[in-house]
Amino acid sequence: MLASGSGGPGAWRLLLSLLLLAAWETGSNHVHYSVSEEAKHGTFVGRIAQDLGLELAELVPRLFRVASKDRGDLLEVNLQNGILFVNSRIDREELCGRSAECSIHLEVIVDRPLQVFHVEVEVKDINDNPPVFPATHRNLFISEARALESHFSLEGASDADIGENALLTYRLTLNEYFSLEVPSNDEQVKPLELVLKKRLDREVASELLLVLKATDGGKPELTGTVKINITVLDANDNAPVFDKAVHRIKLLENARNGTLVIRLNASDLDEGSNGHILYSFATDVSTNTEASFRIDSNSGEIRVNGKIDFEETKLWKLQIEAVDKGNPPMFGHCTVLIEVLDINDNAPELLVTSLLLSIPEDAPLGTVITLISVTDRDIGSNAQVTCSLTPHVPFKLVSTFKNYYSLVLDSSLDREKVSEYALALIAKDGGSPALSTTASVSVEVADVNDNAPAFAQPEYTVFVKENNPPGCHIFTVSARDADAQENALVSYSLVERRVGERALSSYVSVHAESGKVYALQPLDHEELELLQFQVSARDAGVPPLGSNVTLQVFVLDENDNAPALLPPGPGGGPSAVSQVVSRSVDAGHVVAKVRAVDADSGYNAWLSYELQPAAGGARSPFRVGLYSGEISTTRALDEADAPRQRLLVLVKDHGEPALTATATVLLSLEDSGQAPKASSRALSGAAGAETALVDVNVYLIVAICAVSSLLVLTLLLYTALRCSAPPSEGACGPGKPRLVCSSAVGSWSYSQERRQRVCSGEGPPKTDLIAFSPSVPPGLNSGDIGDQQEFFEKSSDA
Repeated sequence: MLASGSGGPGAWRLLLSLLLLAAWETGSNHVHYSVSEEAKHGTFVGRIAQDLGLELAELVPRLFRVASKDRGDLLEVNLQNGILFVNSRIDREELCGRSAECSIHLEVIVDRPLQVFHVEVEVKDINDNPPVFPATHRNLFISEARALESHFSLEGASDADIGENALLTYRLTLNEYFSLEVPSNDEQVKPLELVLKKRLDREVASELLLVLKATDGGKPELTGTVKINITVLDANDNAPVFDKAVHRIKLLENARNGTLVIRLNASDLDEGSNGHILYSFATDVSTNTEASFRIDSNSGEIRVNGKIDFEETKLWKLQIEAVDKGNPPMFGHCTVLIEVLDINDNAPELLVTSLLLSIPEDAPLGTVITLISVTDRDIGSNAQVTCSLTPHVPFKLVSTFKNYYSLVLDSSLDREKVSEYALALIAKDGGSPALSTTASVSVEVADVNDNAPAFAQPEYTVFVKENNPPGCHIFTVSARDADAQENALVSYSLVERRVGERALSSYVSVHAESGKVYALQPLDHEELELLQFQVSARDAGVPPLGSNVTLQVFVLDENDNAPALLPPGPGGGPSAVSQVVSRSVDAGHVVAKVRAVDADSGYNAWLSYELQPAAGGARSPFRVGLYSGEISTTRALDEADAPRQRLLVLVKDHGEPALTATATVLLSLEDSGQAPKASSRALSGAAGAETALVDVNVYLIVAICAVSSLLVLTLLLYTALRCSAPPSEGACGPGKPRLVCSSAVGSWSYSQERRQRVCSGEGPPKTDLIAFSPSVPPGLNSGDIGDQQEFFEKSSDA
């Protein structure tokens, strides 16, 4: 905005200077101007619309407006020409105080579309504040007896401006009595002082009026004055004098109330009341000083009156006055500088910044887990902090910078042993006594898949009865994984292989989650006596880990096979036994033999023979060996016996329930003269062979007894080793197999040598020899023994 021409050339020069002070810059939505404080209303600041790239015609339609975080009425924009101008008085000292930089921040907002521009207007300081003394008048009472070169303290002026505008120089009105002593920059603690250069004479001049003038360094210069009214007193011509102008004291912080700081000593050469000195703080002392210290007016002792805190104030400056009781009183001044000494009253402060919520147990050594910073408000050795860590943990503290540490991994971790560490960080300073701070840090160890599933034992023995129902549960395997979560999730599967010509999975299956083993089909002891296979346990980790366990499934025999009759002659099929018997044979003569075998084993394959009673209840002259199947005469045959004898022999095993078969024996009785010689020779030959066979069977029995004894000892040792194993029967498993049985003839043992297929999946089928010690019941005759021996032989032949 232009001013009228009535101001003349001076007004134009002022306007030109203001225009030169207004600087602007354009950029990305940011404009900077400057304006001097105290500029008049309407002073041009900048073409804000043009600098922001806005057209004048769009200011009103786009709702151009200015917002300010500071006082919003200082600057305004003319929407007609887009010029930013001064709207009201700008006082830099009121706005920013004595700050070196002062700016007004504006936000220019326009709509359609919405845009926000930032404008910064720097307020330049002008010399608009004159120096100001604390008071416009100062009264001094000076005795005419004061010595030359006496000093009288004066309070200096202050200037609210900054920089050169606040640089003050002092000048005292010309007089013959006093000069002005201004302290140098190194002696700022000293006040201005009047120095007496000529003795005073009350009778010549009882009062003196001096003017002290302060001039700042601004352009134009501004000044401030204080009138000093000096009253010349008579008599009391000696003022109190301190032994030192400046006292320097060191005081420990947190000193108790009443602690003596210093005892000041001022002397006055006068006598009587003129030499009686009273001490006090200077009139312009701060309230904080009076709250922290007190002075005894009579003794001059300065004592602690409040809290002394090194962290709040490190140096106290006290201005002390000493006044006598003369009339008029005389004053002496000194300065007490109290340096507060730090004591160790602040414990260290710990700041923990966690980088990892958890650390994998396979983390490499040196992994940084937490950053730690330590601060102490004290100084010196009281602020020298050392950090330590809970001992016996796999971590250590590494100093990265002054009072900065890193918590790093120092040794390997194992989550299965320790899943979480509660660490105590201890920060201890070097004070005496030392202060410390403890912070807790929790480090969780994350699991990695480093443990394979483990079974309780490497193999298990399972006993299952044959002919089990399909899908029968026979056993449950269980493996434990020491890891956690999915790394401990175990699944089971069969280690597939061939069992003969069939796949293992056609016999058994295992549930993937529970580990239950099922028999998929009925097992046949006669076909498969031992099924050996492996079950694999795998966890769900990445990569997965696993282990195997061996299962030995013994298929126990059931009595599911009836005795089968052997043919009477080689190469023939099962038929009735026909035999010609001479009537002249003696009692006990063997006339025929029934042969039978049982596909079962053990007790289920032990056969006994019984002669069925004849029709009509007639007593037969023949009998059959209980275990041998030999038919022999019970008495001598006579003419009364029917020439054709038809015998029915019942063959029965000892299973539960017992299974039977019936053999028919046809005997033809003939006189001795009619018997064919060949038959007689055959019978005699058979008798000789039978005698030889009995001898062989005796040795066989002895050998079987020895082998059976060794086997029993081996089984007892095996049972003792397995006694700690868990029960291995499934839902359809039997109890322990019975090896000793009882019958009508007492306790007995039996043996049978059979070739069985043992399917272990390793090598060709094996032959298993199971032998039991024979024990002949008391009361059996030699025929029965022979019957048993022949049973062993024929069972072995079968």
